[in-house]
Amino acid sequence: MPRSAARIERPAIGRRGIAEVARLADVLAGKHPTVVLSSPLQRAVATAEAIGLAADAPVIVDVRLNDRDYGPMTGHRRDDVERQYGSVDSAPGVEPLPALADRARRAFFELVAEHGPGPVVMVSHDAFNRALLSQLDPSLDEVPQRTACWNQLSLVDGRWRVDAYDRRAD
Repeated sequence: MPRSAARIERPAIGRRGIAEVARLADVLAGKHPTVVLSSPLQRAVATAEAIGLAADAPVIVDVRLNDRDYGPMTGHRRDDVERQYGSVDSAPGVEPLPALADRARRAFFELVAEHGPGPVVMVSHDAFNRALLSQLDPSLDEVPQRTACWNQLSLVDGRWRVDAYDRRAD
């Protein structure tokens, strides 16, 4: 479990972000989710609430979808951390990628077992999503996860597969 519910500092959501979330909510509402699960971080909750409203689905905040734990780097600007330590991964106290990947995989399987069969929408963060995707399909180790993107996962013959990733509602 992450020690911190915060993350490396990112800009607050602006007009462009609000429009992206509205388009995303429209797209995901069309998939008729039975529930929308969200990380407890503010922008994730706002996104989940927009999707839940558009889809007429309940929204549940779950700490298991929390972003990567940045430890003492929480609240610092990403470029400052990278300048000082060479990368976020090298900074002291940051959740190691293998630990994040394990946490993301466990969270995903627990949540689909609890809230399935779905469709279930999970709103999380780029680092968490990349870690999960690479656990389900190792060829997706370094895939992008842009703001307000969505990924589609399906259970086929008892195995989860990644049908689409980094999709935008543009």
